[in-house]
Amino acid sequence: MTPSDSAALAPGVRALEIRVRGRVQGVGFRPTVWRIANELGLAGEVLNDGEGVLVRVGGDEAGLAVFLDRIEREPPPLGRIDRIESRGFEGALPARFRIAESAGGEAHTQVTPDAAICEACAAEVTSPFERRFRYPFANCTHCGPRLSIVTAIPYDRDRTTMAPFPMCAACEAEHGDPADRRFHAEAIACHACGPKARLIRLDGGVTSFDQHSMLDDVDAACSLIQKGEIVAIKGLGGYHLACDATRPDVVTRLRQLKRRDAKPFALMGRDLDVIAGYCAMDQAEVALLISPAAPIVLLRATGPKRLPDAVAPGLSTLGFMLPTTPLHLLMLRRMGRPVVMTSGNLSDEPQVIDDAAARERLAGIASYALVHDRRIANRVDDSVVRVMGGKARALRRARGYAPGPIPLPPGFEAAPELLAMGGELKATFCLVKDGAAILSQHQGDLEDAETFADYRKALGLYAEMFGHAPAALAADKHPEYLSSKLARERASADGLPLIEVQHHHAHVAACLAENGRSLDAPPVLGVVLDGLGWGADETLWGGEFLLADYRGFARLGSFKPVAMPGGAAAIREPWRNLYAHLMAEMGWPAFAMNYAELEVHADLAARPRATIDAMLRGELNSPKASSCGRLFDALAAALGISRDRQAYEGEAACRLEAIVDAATLEDEDDSLAYPFSIPNLRPTGLPYVEPLAMWQAMLGDLILKTPAPVMAARFHKGLAKVVAAMAVKLAARGEAGARFDTVALSGGCFQNRILFEQVVQRLELEGFTVLTHAQVPANDGGLALGQAAIGAAHLIDAQVGRNQGDARCA
Repeated sequence: MTPSDSAALAPGVRALEIRVRGRVQGVGFRPTVWRIANELGLAGEVLNDGEGVLVRVGGDEAGLAVFLDRIEREPPPLGRIDRIESRGFEGALPARFRIAESAGGEAHTQVTPDAAICEACAAEVTSPFERRFRYPFANCTHCGPRLSIVTAIPYDRDRTTMAPFPMCAACEAEHGDPADRRFHAEAIACHACGPKARLIRLDGGVTSFDQHSMLDDVDAACSLIQKGEIVAIKGLGGYHLACDATRPDVVTRLRQLKRRDAKPFALMGRDLDVIAGYCAMDQAEVALLISPAAPIVLLRATGPKRLPDAVAPGLSTLGFMLPTTPLHLLMLRRMGRPVVMTSGNLSDEPQVIDDAAARERLAGIASYALVHDRRIANRVDDSVVRVMGGKARALRRARGYAPGPIPLPPGFEAAPELLAMGGELKATFCLVKDGAAILSQHQGDLEDAETFADYRKALGLYAEMFGHAPAALAADKHPEYLSSKLARERASADGLPLIEVQHHHAHVAACLAENGRSLDAPPVLGVVLDGLGWGADETLWGGEFLLADYRGFARLGSFKPVAMPGGAAAIREPWRNLYAHLMAEMGWPAFAMNYAELEVHADLAARPRATIDAMLRGELNSPKASSCGRLFDALAAALGISRDRQAYEGEAACRLEAIVDAATLEDEDDSLAYPFSIPNLRPTGLPYVEPLAMWQAMLGDLILKTPAPVMAARFHKGLAKVVAAMAVKLAARGEAGARFDTVALSGGCFQNRILFEQVVQRLELEGFTVLTHAQVPANDGGLALGQAAIGAAHLIDAQVGRNQGDARCA
């Protein structure tokens, strides 16, 4: 600042230095501050630095008060203020309020999630009177790429993959004009200076434009899709594979080439009208679709039109999203039908982000690719959200949401920096810094070598982006999780403490943390229903009732432990779980005597029973698991809707939910719901959910030829009833200080809308306060947050203990 730029403060004028923390960089926060300050006639400056936004402002008392109030109440659309700190400032200030250059420093700010195209940019790229007409990479401070292109913070152009594209004079003028919505939009570009899209053949051939009716390469991709081609699309955070969703032959061909047997495909519709042709949408679902996050939203497939079953085999929902970028919007302008928009990869591999890898891996699936020359720095999958209980709930947290930090609850303010490594399936990791949890985007299943390599790369990137140096690591107790093995290696190599966290305790803690439950709040009853997790007794858990807070837990109840013949094979083949459950409840002689007329008896009789029986008797490769997920598998196998093999995790449970008869669920008397009992396990005395009566009622309904949708509804209602009954029983017992009035629900089974809503309703009728997930997935995608909260509590208590020890010694 030169002497002529600055001025001493006049009498009666005071100055403040204001620190604004939160999501305040790359979202148009500085021009908002500049506009407000100039409207109020204030002096000073605003700048980005490593901690967020710094404002130095001078004026009279009244003007400063209004200024503080307005910057808090009027953040830009993508901005979020976590905290505003102010103090007196004694230095000179510019006489006219200005936006100053960014300053460096240790990173304490937020990287903004990628945001879908805003209305203003959408209007520009579709108007022939605008200079960005049909430009596929238009963006402003209200939309566009963020996490997918950032390499470091502060978030400036030279720290993104837009660095190789110098701005033209027109873009530079917009970038430097505080009154323009593109002021310091670091990905600003146009036809003259920005990235270019082009259509290529993945087989190396030459694209002949004469064969396409087209405006440009982006429009040509639409023509190819309309003609039945599969086209690879380089999107925001990775490649997609796109095709016409209304053509069963093309969708089936995509499944075969992608090696994705049954997992549902994501869909994209040009606009809400296209989606409404196939799905019902309520206000909450529409709001999600048009939000800046623009996630895939699971919708009821009850529209007037039907898509081929191959899009989402056996399911009653479809996952739709709207165009997320100008490229998608322009590509679909002439497409009045839905398109499949699934991740660009072979099944179970990570989404391709590299152009060379796309040519190598996707050439066998897609003949053409719509590519561009802006590098993707960070792989970011599409987020998946479902409205349950009237509220949006993340099933996969990625594009549009990550890495938006989650403020930790009261009591965690002094938490040191910590890294939580997450689980193995649906993996995420979590950084604790400045009283917040920075949860990574969805990483995938670490069993895949390339996914695990990408997970390790992302760990390094986040450490660099956030200037993160953990004082300790947290990981799942499971001895074989790759994330836990890596945590042990890092802890040993770096000399860091390792805090091992029980799987289901982490689920509960994640629910508590995102609901703002304070560190010193009383314990709650955590109900965690999932597939499998390593238990505190080194057995497999999966249906647990835990009295828990951040500091610890006690297991108050569980589901009945039942063997899994073949171990992991029982997860893939639901008939194994059905057989194990029936043998545990009644044995083969009783089953054959009472139910020999049933088709399921004939099916199981033809299976390799002798081998399975020997495994069960000798407890060979047949670990027992108190798993709610495996109970769902067994039911689906009994009803014949998913018996031989699951093509993806949770397929049997998804199909079971999909067939539930709504009238039975809503109108039938509760007395017809399948019954469960709650006896005590020997010799521990632990109350457990006993399904014998449920199996007897269900098999009786099979004899009566009761429709499977009615039976599925009775199962869901009965399961919800016993969960609520267990909570009531445990609250009444109150043993070992087990008093609680709050229940926290977590685990992948609570992604089931019917089970979730039934359990919440019944618990609330019993007078409990119910905490549930929304920002963070109930599945293993939320484990890292729970590990982080538990690890932080451990470190805070250890520091308190050291301080008290020092005080005693003094």
